[in-house]
Amino acid sequence: MRSIAFTALAALACLACAPAGAEDLKTYKISIKGHKFDPAELHVAAAKPFFLVVTNQDDAADEFEMGSPPLEKVLQPGASGQMRVRPLAPGRFTFFDDFHPDTPKGAIVAE
Repeated sequence: MRSIAFTALAALACLACAPAGAEDLKTYKISIKGHKFDPAELHVAAAKPFFLVVTNQDDAADEFEMGSPPLEKVLQPGASGQMRVRPLAPGRFTFFDDFHPDTPKGAIVAE
């Protein structure tokens, strides 16, 4: 009986130490219209994972892309895509529309 109680307490302790679930992550949104990002600069908390939702409001396909960390999402007209972004070190992380390289870039600033 004592062994069962100890096992139950150990299991509860492990749950309390578990990392935050997906539902606990902050979500940030970016839209693409006229092949421009809105907002063009997104500020996030450093060292915390988050979700990024990108919505294409253009009449043509766009591609959200970052080199570091590597993120890529092709979006058809009117489509949205969600990406889970790993914790970022403090800094500035540039993103761009790979289908339209002549358009303005954006940045995620982790602070």
